[in-house]
Amino acid sequence: MGILNINNDSFYDGGRFNSKDKALKQVEKMFNEGADFIDIGAATSKPGSERISTEKEKKILFPILEALLNKFPDSFFSIDTYRSEIAEKSIQIGASIINDISGGKFDKNMFKVISKYKVPYIMMHIKGNPNTMQLNPKYENVVVEILNFFIKQTKKAYNNGITDIIIDPGFGFGKSLNHNYELLKSLSLFKEINCPILIGVSRKSMIYNIINKDSKHALNGTTVLNTFGLMNGANIIRVHDVKEAKECISLWEYLH
Repeated sequence: MGILNINNDSFYDGGRFNSKDKALKQVEKMFNEGADFIDIGAATSKPGSERISTEKEKKILFPILEALLNKFPDSFFSIDTYRSEIAEKSIQIGASIINDISGGKFDKNMFKVISKYKVPYIMMHIKGNPNTMQLNPKYENVVVEILNFFIKQTKKAYNNGITDIIIDPGFGFGKSLNHNYELLKSLSLFKEINCPILIGVSRKSMIYNIINKDSKHALNGTTVLNTFGLMNGANIIRVHDVKEAKECISLWEYLH
């Protein structure tokens, strides 16, 4: 899954792809490098960020989504949103997947929309909200608590008629450095949920805080953690750097 941030405030590439021309070029590059689908985010969810309005999210997202679908009509686009209204309109325009950082917690109508259109749904775990999630997050047992979250939320989703669910533990979303590595080390346990597992560690602080660098110098660390994720059951890796991720997957598949 290639990442296309079209907002101005993403932690790594904010403002780089916020026009139609820039977005089209980046998506073409990612598809040429081997991306299976592209995840489009119009509203940042980096730690400390404030929510933008629904109208602003629409204004940023829909023109670029329409342009992308016009140029790449047979390709798959995921929409990174926690708003059911945005999700529904995106699906109507032609989006294939909804990627909800709240796992259905922020908008009570999200499950109804997903069920109505029968699209794949990425259910992520977050503790708190983007503005406050990294202010000393605490768990009794981070792995058990997030497993329980997915057990409850997937059951609720199934009861709403949703059957195509992908789970994402939400690295960096209300987790300390140690929480993130406990989750990654125990990732194979999440196979018990019987849903494909997506991980998104690309260029995050859980990498660059360990190696004393910044996000611009976290590509090698990203590849290392993606490899470990694949070893422990990840089915999808969400990345900024598609070429390197595709090489990582190719080598992993050949090894097996």
